[in-house]
Amino acid sequence: DGTNIVAHGRDAKKLAEAAATLGVPERVACAAGDIGERNTGEVLVRVAVERFGGVDVLVNNAGTFAPKPFVEVTEEELDHFLDGNLRGTYLTTQAVVRRMQKQGRGGAIVNIGTVLIDHAIGGFPASAPLASKGGVHALTHSLAAELAPDRIRVNMVAPGVVRTPLHAQVNVDAFGGIALLNRVGEGREIAEAVRYLVGAEFVTGHILPVDGGFVSGRA
Repeated sequence: DGTNIVAHGRDAKKLAEAAATLGVPERVACAAGDIGERNTGEVLVRVAVERFGGVDVLVNNAGTFAPKPFVEVTEEELDHFLDGNLRGTYLTTQAVVRRMQKQGRGGAIVNIGTVLIDHAIGGFPASAPLASKGGVHALTHSLAAELAPDRIRVNMVAPGVVRTPLHAQVNVDAFGGIALLNRVGEGREIAEAVRYLVGAEFVTGHILPVDGGFVSGRA
């Protein structure tokens, strides 16, 4: 559809392979790095400006997730989730917002959270990643209010259980029954929700559940 993309990932080789699947090399630039480090967001912005002239959209979809009982989580593991999920989103968004404000034409930011923030599953203990994602939920609301005068919209997609490599060690289909649609989600369905929020010019500060009816079924 003519969209230019700056793709990010920790592994440069895997990132290049993923970018190649899009089939439009002239519209895709890659920037590998640790999302939890401040300079990574600055590099992403610099690449976007140099290759495509600016930044209009940010999708914060980098993250990490792994279930583990609360009392077994180590300090190092907690730091891992806070860095990858919360710190990375915060610092990358800072770099992008500075550029959007300089451009003066508004923009759209879409964060990726989870419906498990408000609707935890007893048999799926994940306090560390959920604590970090909870911070991203709060950040979404706060930035939507703060950045509205700049016409920068900030929203979030909150997936339910989705089939992704993050859950490679878990039989995700076993959780399909918790959703009204009796199945888990697929990555493309999350992407469709992100695309909607990017283009929804009168929507900001919204948390959009994409969960197959999980939240409604528990209400």
